[in-house]
Amino acid sequence: MALKLNQPSFQCPKISPFGRNQPTLFRSPTFLKASTLGAPPLEVENKKKPFTPPREVHVQVTHSMPPEKIEIFKSLHTWAEQDLLVHLKPVEKCWQPNDFLPDPASEGFMEQVKELRERSKEIPDEYYVVLVGDMITEEALPTYQTMLNTLDGVRDETGASLSPWAIWTRAWTAEENRHGDLLNKYLYLSGRVDMRQIEKTIQYLIGSGMDPRTENSPYLGFIYTSFQERATFISHGNTARHAKEYGDLKLAQVCGIIAADEKRHETAYTKIVEKLLEIDPSDTVLALADMMRKKISMPAHLMYDGQDDNLFENFSSVAQRLGVYTAKDYADILEFLVGRWNIEKLTGLSSEGNKAQDYVCGLAPRIRRLEERAAGRAKKKGTAPFSWIFGKEVQL
Repeated sequence: MALKLNQPSFQCPKISPFGRNQPTLFRSPTFLKASTLGAPPLEVENKKKPFTPPREVHVQVTHSMPPEKIEIFKSLHTWAEQDLLVHLKPVEKCWQPNDFLPDPASEGFMEQVKELRERSKEIPDEYYVVLVGDMITEEALPTYQTMLNTLDGVRDETGASLSPWAIWTRAWTAEENRHGDLLNKYLYLSGRVDMRQIEKTIQYLIGSGMDPRTENSPYLGFIYTSFQERATFISHGNTARHAKEYGDLKLAQVCGIIAADEKRHETAYTKIVEKLLEIDPSDTVLALADMMRKKISMPAHLMYDGQDDNLFENFSSVAQRLGVYTAKDYADILEFLVGRWNIEKLTGLSSEGNKAQDYVCGLAPRIRRLEERAAGRAKKKGTAPFSWIFGKEVQL
């Protein structure tokens, strides 16, 4: 999870394992530059501003990958065409949201909606909090495509580039777009949620953007996406399991089909990192260690509904309590990727690479120990209202 600060603080620029640094300060709602001549920031009245990430301040590093590394990704064009694009499905063979929703052209549309709403009555409010949070995360898709197109050497330079990297990004986005569409419409028809508050949250989130601290580097970027695709696979898989337990088999099918997409996308991104480890192992394992030191921030950690300053933390607490996505899952994902990429068996690394290898291989058990200690000290968090479900209180 991303580090959240109650007050802005500034860190020294981090030295990237890839060389060049161009640090800039993250724009904060409580600080303005006094001038362009290097004067220190002036503290001003802390007023909320639309689309300004709340409370998150860190040094931004851009274009940390040396230019010569771009040649690696150019040399992988044929590999990407043959080994990456095969993980996309032809549109005509893809499921579409309407396949799982009441058909508005059908004479039985109203009856189908009634059945959906009847099933939804049996599901507790806390489940809807998690399902809405997952849906909002999916609906911020424009931000994720933008993030991929910041990566040097693989971005879509024209918006319709024929590079296999650009083709992947556009087609991946098109496949992911169905996830938010399906969950959004299902929740709308359920009648259990406040769609206007949800829509506001989506607008705030897309406007706030995200900085996963990938420094325009595809090494860092594809490690981040490998982690996140597995996280969403786990989360949607668990919402499917819960829906089945609550008796809504259709909703379980909806969440399950989305999870299957996420699993396929995870396979694709992990194959990219696997290839990088094959041809450039030292810098790739350095990148993995770098991302894990920063911690993998969740894509929607800047969510805000116009009311709750701690919305993401509260949503995460409910997801943790229900077992939809937990701190244990975070450690499990890291352990899975370390095994998937055979990090322990890498040889011929630089001295820095060997240190990064040791750090990464020992990190999952350390995370688990820290989580166990934190869980032992944790006190009950009480309840919190969620505007997404008309302000009802939910146990955190």
